[in-house]
Amino acid sequence: MNTMTLWHISGWGFAALAFASLLVGFSKTAVSGANTVSLAIFAAVLPARASTGILLPVLIAGDVLAVLTYRRHAHWPTLWRLFPAVAAGVVAGTLFLVWADDGIVRTSIGAILLLMAGVTLWRRRTADAGRAPEEVTSRAGRAKARSYGVLGGFTTMVANAGGPVMSMYLLSAGFRKLGFLGTSAFFFLIVNVSKVPFSAGLGLIDGRSLLLDAALAVFVVPGALFGKWAVNRINQRLFEQLVIAATIVGGVQLLLR
Repeated sequence: MNTMTLWHISGWGFAALAFASLLVGFSKTAVSGANTVSLAIFAAVLPARASTGILLPVLIAGDVLAVLTYRRHAHWPTLWRLFPAVAAGVVAGTLFLVWADDGIVRTSIGAILLLMAGVTLWRRRTADAGRAPEEVTSRAGRAKARSYGVLGGFTTMVANAGGPVMSMYLLSAGFRKLGFLGTSAFFFLIVNVSKVPFSAGLGLIDGRSLLLDAALAVFVVPGALFGKWAVNRINQRLFEQLVIAATIVGGVQLLLR
């Protein structure tokens, strides 16, 4: 990665990255999937491939704050079922990044996000109400966890866009608000930390990018605090609608760019 470009960011460019970092904090503690907007901002200000490596430590900072906030609400049986499939998706995403250009990456991720949103909306219209997370212990639930896990691992490695995919899975599995946030917090902390060696190996993370990350991480904190305040004022139905809407917006943004 040509990190010299990082030292030529304009004042407006840094302000945009700071706002995107604040939005990362908000998405981690309130509306998961909203950080697809952050992904788009980072890719607009920085070279698209380089932006994924620079955004990753910012996301990890948000993950740490989310875990500290919702650590008591994680559903670990769901996490253990997801991780093997996610690992396969991360490896596939790494191989994809070796040869794919920015246009292919954006189109692929945008299409996947819109597909996941459509599938979730369809399932929510036809499913019975009141399902619990324990549904994932069924045979169909395990198959769904594997498919979403591979997609989540692939999209998070390729474009840090795994949030919407996993949001669609957790909503389709019947998670309530706090369980949703607690489970996704641990999931993304573990997955994002595991991605660091892959990103560094691809040249997407180095010392200079980490200096920029250190400056941007400061803005994650107020975003996370605002999200923690806001989530208690959002009812379950609105919460789910916001998550799905953020996923659709993120998918459209990637397809139109």
